[in-house]
Amino acid sequence: MDFFRDRSILITGASSGIGEAMARQLAPVGSHLILVARSEDKLNALAEECRKQGSRADVFAHDLSHNGSAQKLYDNIAGAGHRVDVLINNAGFGKGGAFVNFPVEAYEQMITLNAASLTSLTRLCLPGMIERGSGGVLNVASVAGFMPIPYFSVYAATKAFVLSFSEALHAELKGTGVHVSCLSPGPTETGFAAAADMEKVVGGPVETAEKVAALGLDALSHNKRTAISGAYNRVQALSSRFVPRKLSMAISERYMKGGDV
Repeated sequence: MDFFRDRSILITGASSGIGEAMARQLAPVGSHLILVARSEDKLNALAEECRKQGSRADVFAHDLSHNGSAQKLYDNIAGAGHRVDVLINNAGFGKGGAFVNFPVEAYEQMITLNAASLTSLTRLCLPGMIERGSGGVLNVASVAGFMPIPYFSVYAATKAFVLSFSEALHAELKGTGVHVSCLSPGPTETGFAAAADMEKVVGGPVETAEKVAALGLDALSHNKRTAISGAYNRVQALSSRFVPRKLSMAISERYMKGGDV
């Protein structure tokens, strides 16, 4: 964890799940944590806990699912006198079900939060890191990003974007001193499945948020291009490169409908 020591670390989606677990794991390191999510009460409670562990913690209650919200957040952080040494783009949400079952606004917010705001925050924070010759960006994607998934189409597409963007950026920033890694979790013990209306769908091994968070932080500290949590998920993700696209979509369609695969 030495990579994170005495750095200012911006974590989006920090009020629960993987983001919250990352904040707790970073707190004893002595980092300056910049915690971002919509729930101010949860962030304040987490910040107080992190301070007791020896970290400085500042809270920015902010919704990143709207156009221009990333710039507004960055301006607020800079205006408060903070710089960002490490950016962890963890915030995101999905909806499982037929594409036409959800309103346009839900997809616009999903694409903005999962992809557009992630891209904008990365663009805003990177110049300072490059100038200092040090820093890191950890983007949280998903094993869903490795394949098209019927009944999870928009979420999977946003995570495919995150994966592709992160891998390309990793290569682009080689030699700058700035680390870029992409974390792809599978099913994890968070509130994601309930929010995505997928509690009856998720099967197979489910990992703890703490384990996934530790994997992501380790990947960034060692500048690993990608990290996939869990052996089952790694096999699933990597096999998608060799299984015919038609077959993989048929399997994922049946899975999303709750059938055996």
